[in-house]
Amino acid sequence: MTNKKTNNKYIIGLAVALGLPLFCYFIAKALSKDKIHLPNYYIAEGVKKDTINGKIQYDTVYHTVSDLQLTNQLGDKISTDSSLNGKILVFNFFFVNCPTICPRLTSNIGMLQNAFKKNPKLEHSLDTSVQFISITVNPSHDTVPVLRTYADRYHANHDHWWFLTGDKKTIYDFARKELAVIAYPGDGGADDFIHTEKLVLVDKNRKIRGYYSGLDSLAIRKCADDIVLLTMEKEHRK
Repeated sequence: MTNKKTNNKYIIGLAVALGLPLFCYFIAKALSKDKIHLPNYYIAEGVKKDTINGKIQYDTVYHTVSDLQLTNQLGDKISTDSSLNGKILVFNFFFVNCPTICPRLTSNIGMLQNAFKKNPKLEHSLDTSVQFISITVNPSHDTVPVLRTYADRYHANHDHWWFLTGDKKTIYDFARKELAVIAYPGDGGADDFIHTEKLVLVDKNRKIRGYYSGLDSLAIRKCADDIVLLTMEKEHRK
């Protein structure tokens, strides 16, 4: 009962931050009935066969996102596995000089960041449970100092929202092969360019659990909803 009350506090705080009274109501209602619809898994890679109690069972094997090693806006070399072990991750791609979708996309991620920031009025907070990761697709221009200025412009919390730069091929391979945000092929060379508004939600086990339009307010709300549900997933499955 105590855990359920604590989770309700998380949800109420998030709902207030995002201005989502109905979100709060419906999720709290679902919790009260112990019916939580967890986010789906994405990118099936095969089927696993097991024999349990003499019965053959089949289970879908889903893609596991590989480690990514780049440099953040503070100049720190980071690894999404070792630096962010146990955290839920929200990825997006952008570039600083983008005149079209990126400013709005980044502003919306700022809204998500604010929804999960530490609230002194709550006994517990979700600010350390999720990490927002914005990766530049123009690393030759978007250097560490440039990213620091950009992050400050959007009031990023440098502990919980990273802006990453590094090797272009590494970034583009990660976008295509690990997160699958782009369908068309490319080699990460000088003439290759990625531009997408997608947010990608990755759970603690590095499974992809959601794709959202970073330009759509309803999709942003759904992403926030799913982040909260993922923080309760382990407990719920027990």
